[in-house]
Amino acid sequence: MKKIRRVIVSVTDKTGIVEFARELSKSGVEIISTGGTAELLKKSGISVIPISSYTGFPEMLDGRLKTLHPKIHGGILGIRDNETHQKEMEASGIPPIDMVVVNLYAFEDTVAKGCTLERAIENIDIGGPTMIRASAKNHNDVAVVVDPADYGAVIREMNEKHGCLGAKTRFSLAKKVFQLTARYDAAISNYLGSVAEVPEMEEPKKFPDTFTVQFEKVQDLRYGENPHQKAAFYMTRGAKTGLGKTSQLQGKELSYNNILDLNAAFQIAAEFHEPAAVIIKHNNPCGAAMSKDGILKAYERAYECDKVSAFGGIVGFNRQVTKKVAETLAGIFLEAVIAPGFDKEALGVLATKKNLRVIDVGAVKDLAAFCPEEFDVKKVCGGVLLQTMDSESAKDLKTVTGRGPDERELEDLLFAWNVCKHVKSNAIILANAMRTLGIGAGQMSRIDSTRIAIMKAADAGLDVKGSVLASDAFFPFRDNVDMAARHGITAIIQPGGSIKDEEVIKAANEHGIAMVFTGVRHFRH
Repeated sequence: MKKIRRVIVSVTDKTGIVEFARELSKSGVEIISTGGTAELLKKSGISVIPISSYTGFPEMLDGRLKTLHPKIHGGILGIRDNETHQKEMEASGIPPIDMVVVNLYAFEDTVAKGCTLERAIENIDIGGPTMIRASAKNHNDVAVVVDPADYGAVIREMNEKHGCLGAKTRFSLAKKVFQLTARYDAAISNYLGSVAEVPEMEEPKKFPDTFTVQFEKVQDLRYGENPHQKAAFYMTRGAKTGLGKTSQLQGKELSYNNILDLNAAFQIAAEFHEPAAVIIKHNNPCGAAMSKDGILKAYERAYECDKVSAFGGIVGFNRQVTKKVAETLAGIFLEAVIAPGFDKEALGVLATKKNLRVIDVGAVKDLAAFCPEEFDVKKVCGGVLLQTMDSESAKDLKTVTGRGPDERELEDLLFAWNVCKHVKSNAIILANAMRTLGIGAGQMSRIDSTRIAIMKAADAGLDVKGSVLASDAFFPFRDNVDMAARHGITAIIQPGGSIKDEEVIKAANEHGIAMVFTGVRHFRH
């Protein structure tokens, strides 16, 4: 056990610092502080020794030089049971420092808001990382606190143990330091690696020279994609939204495949502003629908698209789940449900399905809020592929046929297009009245995807006559259009860009099908 007698406090994020320092002061701890932190503590009636008074050296260079002093770092790094260290510290008038409470300049927040290179450089902390790394290295003797969330636990333990902190706590706090500094340095490296060498002459680089990202473990999983594989779920460090920040309200532990499917389910549901529901199976939708009459109607219409595949599926909503919706969900076997909230009565109904995983994403309004990452990262052997997120939408449609889509067809085309971008390539979506009728996913040829979409609709007893078709990429031949025409499909949305575009457009005109080009492809591998 190590008694806390002397502490340095210097924080950028001042959340809870006054209350924490007040409790330390009540315990008789001597507080040394810097700059704005010292002023805040003084104004709050807490006794503080300014860093310049302690070191006998002024804060200078616009605050760049405060704590880089032998009296500070000797007090932190000196090993208490090393006789030579103790003699040297005594001879140099260096008292031991038992705790360091520091968080770093907000570099990540500064560059995220957009700033000049000069401002970014000024927000690179030097003294803070140096102090906390020194403290973490000497955690056998020094406690280091970098997270305001730990203030309460530290004070409780000190109160219980007469001003001391145990080795387990000091080691746990030290680990947080190196996690923090690794992330902090990664943010600086990523930013500077994306800045042109001559900023006034060149455009910033989209992709940095090196790319470093830190993840923190959310939970171990029972197994991976298959039972013989081990797995764990990690979230992006510092993320405020996403699956790692959801709440599981009930049900069995999440599996690797559950997490993949939950991600797909909510991403599609969050594409739409009207009430929407989607049912996912093996990372592809087997049904999706919107309805101005609410998510119950949307779910019922999505379910009708493929009742067989919906068994054991995962359902995503973009609105709060009510009792009536829950009662309908309880009618079949489902693995999980994800939504931005569940009312009390709905949770009561779902509780009867004790194994059903119920996931609350919180107050997330749209896909950009749920998934704000700048890059999509895919692992390959020996490296990763990095790309920007597929956030393009069909804004500038180009009608390429003699007949353009009418208002109803256009609504359905845009609906189908938003679903299509989340379906494995080659992807074909048939839709009518803002719901899917048939989905062809993951085929090696586009004509097979079209054939499967039509077949799935027929199997579900849904008439595709008068429906629209969305294709995630261009048609290499006219055969898809001819097949669509034979089944009464009236409008098509696709990227265009094939060397056979003229032939494909001619086929559409022959059949009286309206066709629009998006100019955007949505392959999903």
